[in-house]
Amino acid sequence: MALFENYERRIDKINGVLARYGISSVEECREICKAKGFDPYEIVKGIQPICFENACWAYTVGAAIALKSGVKSAAEAAKMIGVGLQSFCIDGSVAEDRKVGLGHGNLGAMLLSDSALPSSPVTSLSPLLRVRSASSATPTRPARSPCASS
Repeated sequence: MALFENYERRIDKINGVLARYGISSVEECREICKAKGFDPYEIVKGIQPICFENACWAYTVGAAIALKSGVKSAAEAAKMIGVGLQSFCIDGSVAEDRKVGLGHGNLGAMLLSDSALPSSPVTSLSPLLRVRSASSATPTRPARSPCASS
């Protein structure tokens, strides 16, 4: 049985991308990640149990590419995960033409960056996390439902 949906239409492109990073297979990607103490396949399944198999493997491929590339930050890792996602886009598809996988990786990188892009209305996630952390230190009372009785 194939590892993921449309395996035959995807695998040659995926293997070509993996070869650029010295990785021989999608299965090896999972082993690379497990050796570092995490399993992206299971993480994806845990977050979205009804996801397609190719989603689990695409994130696994991206994570392994990030590890093999020696990235040093979450933003860099997000970009490399996007490379893995893009490798699963079928040639000639809208997702391939629009570089959807790379776009997801770049968006993740922007959100995880320590500095916002000067020309972008998007702020970085790091300042948002600092604000969230500071505000969560003060306990708040749950909002009262307008339907609740007095």
